[in-house]
Amino acid sequence: MMLQPYPIAIALRYLRSRNRSAFISFISGVSMLGVALAVAVLIIVMSVINGFETELERRILSVSPDARLIGYDDGTEVPVDDWVSLRNLALARDDVLAAAPFVEGQGLVQSGDRLLGVSIRGVDPTLEAGVSTLGEHMIAGSYAALEGRWNVLLGSDLAATLGVVVGDRLMLGIPTVSVTPAGILPTSRQFTVAGIFSVGMAEFDRGLVVIGFDDAARLFRTGGRASGISLKVDDLFEARAIVQSYANDVAARFRLFYAYEDWSWRHSNVFKSIELTKPTLFIILSLVISIAAFNIVSTLIMVVREKRGDIAILRSIGAAPRSILGIFVVQGSSIGALGVIGGLALGLALVASLGTIVGWIEGWFAIDLLSADVYLIGDLPTEARTGEIVRILAMAFALAVLATIYPAYRAAT
Repeated sequence: MMLQPYPIAIALRYLRSRNRSAFISFISGVSMLGVALAVAVLIIVMSVINGFETELERRILSVSPDARLIGYDDGTEVPVDDWVSLRNLALARDDVLAAAPFVEGQGLVQSGDRLLGVSIRGVDPTLEAGVSTLGEHMIAGSYAALEGRWNVLLGSDLAATLGVVVGDRLMLGIPTVSVTPAGILPTSRQFTVAGIFSVGMAEFDRGLVVIGFDDAARLFRTGGRASGISLKVDDLFEARAIVQSYANDVAARFRLFYAYEDWSWRHSNVFKSIELTKPTLFIILSLVISIAAFNIVSTLIMVVREKRGDIAILRSIGAAPRSILGIFVVQGSSIGALGVIGGLALGLALVASLGTIVGWIEGWFAIDLLSADVYLIGDLPTEARTGEIVRILAMAFALAVLATIYPAYRAAT
């Protein structure tokens, strides 16, 4: 201790248990634990939100393209006539990595007495592989089976609801009718289940069926035309600007005007809710850290009251008021620093094992804590971001230091 400035040496001595000060040391430990738990909770919650956001982006983009050009006329979706030329124009751009046509619409799928509404997407499996990774999520059958005639891919939840497996047959129809000599008949066609995929999102696993591009063109009667062009771009976060520029190129070259959308706009309600939730939770949980940090105030007030004799002795031998102030600032800051370090270690440890812990809880109590119907995805991804953790630690330590000022000032005066 002789090698340290005496305010620091005395402050560190006060932190350790010594006879009468054992209770004060216990209270100091409780204050450290409070700061540690508050910091850990904030790290865990923000990591879960970050992981949820990242995993949601990954799963959405595994099925949906980065951006799309869509045929519209007076607010109504219409087929794109020359999709080959539009695709070639897209591929000529340096910021577009791949492009593929698609046919999309709403329909009904029926197996036995089960009838469900679904979104039907028709794709060319070879070209579509450049703009999405749906083929990587196949759990049964083959993505390449779409190259055959009248084959269909289903989401895992949809297949389970319909009670079908690969090789079974089902009816797929659209909400239009055909006028025949036999009367008005619904437009439908029998398909063979050629594959089952699982993305991990209820929106796709329960509500999407994928068929071949030519089959979709026949089913929706587009005459070989596409609903639009899907794009894979080189910068995901510039997708909207890129597809807007591409739409302008199409308008200038072909005198045709199309609507466009990017991945963030297509799922804007989800990502906007996350953007609003993150700062709100950060502020609310920061108040928890504030409460824990200001427990240091009561701890230091008790220390000051107990150490009045020590303070009087120090003042009598010539200790300056700022040195007395420094003793209690260092003591309170040390409590805060130890709490922050403990919170960091605890938070990172729980973030790394949170999925396992949730799995154990679900198994022990036979409950589903993370239903895909409610939370869009059925697991608990986490992502600890360094910059965010640094801000949490800095804020917690700053609050701990601020909490020492009043008790330390009272001791010095």
